[in-house]
Amino acid sequence: MKRDLTGETTEKIGKEVTLYGFVKSRRDHGKLIFFDLRDDFGLVQIVANPANSKDSHKIASTLSSEDVVKVIGKVGKRPENNINPDLPTGKIEIIASKIELINKADLLPIPIEGDGYEIDEAVRFKYRYLDLRRSRLQRNLKERAKIVKFVREFLDSKDFIDIETPYLSKTTPEGARDFVVPSRLAKGKFYALAQSPQQYKQLLMIAGFERYYQIARAFRDEDLRADRQFEHTQIDLEMAFVEREDVMKIVEDMVIFAAEKLGKKIAKKPFPVLSYKEVRDKYKTDRPNLSTDKNELFFLWVLDFPLFEKTESGQYTFAHNPFAAPKEESIKDLMEKKNLDNLQSLQYDLVCNGEEIGGGSIRINNPEIQKQVFRIMDYNEVEIEKQFGHLLSAYQYGAPTHGGIALGLDRLAALFSGEDNIREVIAFPVSSSGVTSVMDAPSELGEEQLKELNLKIS
Repeated sequence: MKRDLTGETTEKIGKEVTLYGFVKSRRDHGKLIFFDLRDDFGLVQIVANPANSKDSHKIASTLSSEDVVKVIGKVGKRPENNINPDLPTGKIEIIASKIELINKADLLPIPIEGDGYEIDEAVRFKYRYLDLRRSRLQRNLKERAKIVKFVREFLDSKDFIDIETPYLSKTTPEGARDFVVPSRLAKGKFYALAQSPQQYKQLLMIAGFERYYQIARAFRDEDLRADRQFEHTQIDLEMAFVEREDVMKIVEDMVIFAAEKLGKKIAKKPFPVLSYKEVRDKYKTDRPNLSTDKNELFFLWVLDFPLFEKTESGQYTFAHNPFAAPKEESIKDLMEKKNLDNLQSLQYDLVCNGEEIGGGSIRINNPEIQKQVFRIMDYNEVEIEKQFGHLLSAYQYGAPTHGGIALGLDRLAALFSGEDNIREVIAFPVSSSGVTSVMDAPSELGEEQLKELNLKIS
C-alpha cells in the first residue's frame, strides 16, 4: 500500500502524496474547506477546493472530528499570511485531489483535547482507546518505550542476556498477596502469577548465566494507589560474582544513560549514598525527596537496611525479601539468633524525587544461612522444604555470590513524564477500584468453566 506520512510532507513540495489518518478539525471558509489530518507522525493541513475536485470538496463538507480518511493531493506552500509557525508542517498544505472516507466517527463520549485530568477516571478508562488519542498520553507512552529501548541498549552493551521467566509459578511469600490461577489438569491445585522473577533469576545465576536482565511483568494483589497497580513492569537484572557496589554502579550508569538520552536533567552525579539510619533520623522517611527544581531528577541510594522488621503481632519478617543477604558482621548473630533487631542487610534502594524507583540486594547463597532466616521468620522445617526446597536444593550444586535489583518501569516513566500517577504512563491500567480498562473485569465465570476447573462459588 502506498502511503506517505504527515511528518515527511515538508520534504515533498510539488509532489503528490497519499495520506491516511484522523480528521482533527474542519473549517469551512466559503468555497474552500480546510481540515487538519492527524497520523502518528504529525499533523498537516488539507485544502478541499471545488475548482480542483468537486467530489473531494463534497466529501470534505461532510467530515467531522475523528473521521478516518484517505487523502491524495499535491504538497504546496502555504500563503505567507497562512503560515503556522507552531506546527512543523506549518509552511505547507495538501491540495486534495481525492478524499476517501474510510470510517465515520460518532460523536465522542469524552473530549480528547487538553490533558483530560478533569474527566472522571471510570469514564476515561471505559473509553481508554479514545483517551489514548490525547497528545499527552501519546507522548507519555512513546517516552516510556524509549526508556525501554535505551535500557536494553545499555544492558546489551554490558553483556547482559535477556531471558524470560515464567508467569505461572508457585505461591511464595514475597510481600504481597498472590493472584492465583486454578489448574484444570491438577484438580484442586493452583498456580500463582509471579510477584517477581526473584527465585528464577537466582536459579539462572546457579545455571551459569552471569548477567541476566528482563523487562518483566509482575503481579501483586495489593491495595491500589497512585504508584501501584495489580500488574506492573520492572527492569529486572541479576549479576554473579559481584559485591553491592558493582550492582549499584551498573544500575546508576544505566539510569543516567537512559535519562540523558531523553534530555532529562539529573541533579547530582554520582548519586548520593545515604544510610537507612541517616535518612530516617534526618528526613523521617526512607525515600527522601531532595530535589529543588521541578524539572530535575534527584537520584540517591539508601543502604544498610535492617535485615528483619517486626509485624504488628511482633513476629519477625523480612525487610526487603527473604533472600537478601546479611552483612558479614551480622552473620554470627543471625546464626545464634542474637541481636536480631540490629542486624543489617546488603539491601540497596534507588530513590528519586521522593519515590522508591528500585530495590535490590546481594542474595544469600548459603543454604544454612537461608534456612536460618526462614526459621527466624517462624517457618518450621516442613514449611521451609515445601515452600523453598527447590531453591535450597539448587544451592547444593554450587551457587555463586550474586545480587541484583528490580526497577519499577512505571514509576520511572511517570517521573520522566512529570506525572503523579503511574496510570498515566500505562496503556490500559486498572482503576483505583480495581476495574480493568475497557474490558470491565473482574467478571463472573460461567457454570461450565467453574465445573471444568472443579470450583464452586459460595
